[in-house]
Amino acid sequence: MTTAPQIGVHALGGPTAILEVGGLRLLTDPTFDPVGSYEVAPGRVLTKTAPAVLGPSEVGPIDAVLLSHDQHKDNLDDGGRDYLGEVPIVLTTASAAGRLGGTTRAVPVWEHVDLPRPGGGTLRVTRVPALHGPEGSEPVVGEVAGFVLSGDGAPTVPTVYVSGDNASLDLVAEIAGRFSVDVAVLFAGAARTALMDGANLTLTSAQAAEAARILGASHVVPLHFEGWGHFTEGPDTLTAAFTAAGLAARLTLLRAGTYTTLTVTPR
Repeated sequence: MTTAPQIGVHALGGPTAILEVGGLRLLTDPTFDPVGSYEVAPGRVLTKTAPAVLGPSEVGPIDAVLLSHDQHKDNLDDGGRDYLGEVPIVLTTASAAGRLGGTTRAVPVWEHVDLPRPGGGTLRVTRVPALHGPEGSEPVVGEVAGFVLSGDGAPTVPTVYVSGDNASLDLVAEIAGRFSVDVAVLFAGAARTALMDGANLTLTSAQAAEAARILGASHVVPLHFEGWGHFTEGPDTLTAAFTAAGLAARLTLLRAGTYTTLTVTPR
């Protein structure tokens, strides 16, 4: 009897979560600092409003870090940066790998890295595009990675899309054209700062629901919608948007510190 594909998700706050898939434990965008503010430029401050629910010594063994980008403190803070030296491999952008060194590995867009799974087989991690703001914003906001996890033929491993800080539904549609996504981990929150004159830097709640529709994912887990002062939408707007779109049954809304196991029904 074939076991249905499953993924475990432990939300740690902000963009940080432990994903348990294919027998491996992956960590997204590590942020471990306490509450505080960061001056990122003269007159520009990012404020962390909730502490990490686990410290670096409490997350347990991690096989790889999926780092969407390193240039913003809400995706890689000081504690997260220190932690990167403790993991076997960090998959990220070329610009981040150049700045960070260590165990970081640059993955070009649409290329992949195969991670060995316990007992044989691999978990394929494919870099997919992300745009951290409106069209044309990359020279200002910098390079960002999304990721797709797949079993490389293993029927018990779900296909998982991790968006990173992406605000483009056009890119979501491009990804949906290449992958049959079972679970979408979407960075939401409608983040806005003075950097792009208040334009959305991540998906709004309505866009997250539309992304779920485009992808056809049976499960959607939003991350990065609370814990920082520059988010303009949160759990209530996510619930309302998915309900309005008729997709409430697909939404799994995890608060920081909560864990769930999602089972994918074969299509």
